[in-house]
This record gives sequence, structure tokens and C-alpha cells, in this order.
Amino acid sequence: MADYSALLGAIPTIEHGFGNKGALLPEHLARYQHTMPEKKQVHGTRIVDVTAPHQACGEADGFYTTQPGILLNVLTADCLPVLFSRRDGTAIGAVHAGWRGLLNGILECMAAHINRADSTANWVATIGPAAGACCYQVDEALVEQFQQTLPLPAPLISPRYRHLDLAAIAARKLQDLGFAGVDQAGSCTICTLNQDPALPYRFKYTSFRRNSHRRAADPHHPGIKGRNQYAGIIMHQGK
Repeated sequence: MADYSALLGAIPTIEHGFGNKGALLPEHLARYQHTMPEKKQVHGTRIVDVTAPHQACGEADGFYTTQPGILLNVLTADCLPVLFSRRDGTAIGAVHAGWRGLLNGILECMAAHINRADSTANWVATIGPAAGACCYQVDEALVEQFQQTLPLPAPLISPRYRHLDLAAIAARKLQDLGFAGVDQAGSCTICTLNQDPALPYRFKYTSFRRNSHRRAADPHHPGIKGRNQYAGIIMHQGK
């Protein structure tokens, strides 16, 4: 079953969802797959205005549209997928935010993009499944870089030694950027177990970190290429 946001679910003119190993693209969004922009995610901060279905966006990690009928999506496998909507459902956005994107300001770039002719006070955002603070262990130098770069409480950034809380960092950033509401859908992509007995998977989500550990132990273990989760959002005219 796909994960959903209560904030986005309250907006009747949009559909959204976060995939998992059972359905990489949530089934109710699959019929719009042909409209998704073409892009290459590079852990950057570039935001693209999407004005036509299947638009070629090049290297980009953030997408924004006021056009109905275009499924904005990002692919993740531990990084944060963040979906955005204007509260009246007349504009939407999507961002891929790994630790590099968070550190370098992709959420700030999306907020600036919105604020060109609008205000983040008219928007809500939801953070999807990603590596949780429970499992996302990094080197001490990266934790220090976050704590020295971001004006956030050190325990929020790293609630445990050498662990980063990406979702908490993103949520505080979004609140500080003036979004009207912020919530979170899904859970840790590294450790969350599959609860559907009909599916032959131990874990609910694809995880780059978990897969890397397995491949280090067994070089024959398959990689995750083509198995990343989609986070998607689409706006309908007059729904």
C-alpha cells in the first residue's frame, strides 16, 4: 500500500502518493506515467518549471507546475522525496533532497521559486519515506558540516552520535521557510519491514544503504537500478 499525506489528501484537486517495493509508482498514479517529465537527478538544487507533459528537464532535482494533467515525480531510495501543493490546488511541486540537497539549499530554492509570484504561506509540503535517524549513520565530519552550516539545533540534526535526521532537518527548514503546513508520510526506508503477507519482500522500501551493505558482503547481490520508489503528485482541472 502506498503512503499518503493527510495535508495533501485534504486538497480535492490533486492526487499524490509515495511508492514502495510493492508498487514503485502508486497504482492510482500509473495511468499518468506518460506525462512525467524526463530528467536526471543529480543531488543538485536546480528547480524546473514544467509546462508540458513529458518535458525534457535535463539535470534537475526540483519540479514546479501550474499545469493540470502533468505528473511530477522524483525517484528515491533513502533520500527525501518532498511533495508540495498550493492549498487551493492550483500549483504543485516535487523535490528530491538527499543530504547534499539539504545542505546546499534545495528546499530554499523551491521556496524562492514559489515566492517569485506567490507566498509559501499559501502552500503545504509533505516529506515522504526516507532513511531515518534510527539507521542513517554517517561519518562524524558530515555531522559537523551540517551543524556548522545550518542554523538549527545540533540535537535536531543529529539525535544520536554520527546519525543524521534528514526528515527533521527538512521539516524545520520548511517551517522556517513559511509553509502553512508540513507533515510526513511513510517511515524509514532502511529498516521498515513489509507488513503485507501477499508480497515476497522482507522490507517495505528499496534502500540504497541497505543494498550497498548487502553487495559489500555478496558482490553477486543485485543492485537497485530500476527499483527506486516514485513519489508523485498531479493536479486535475475541476476535479
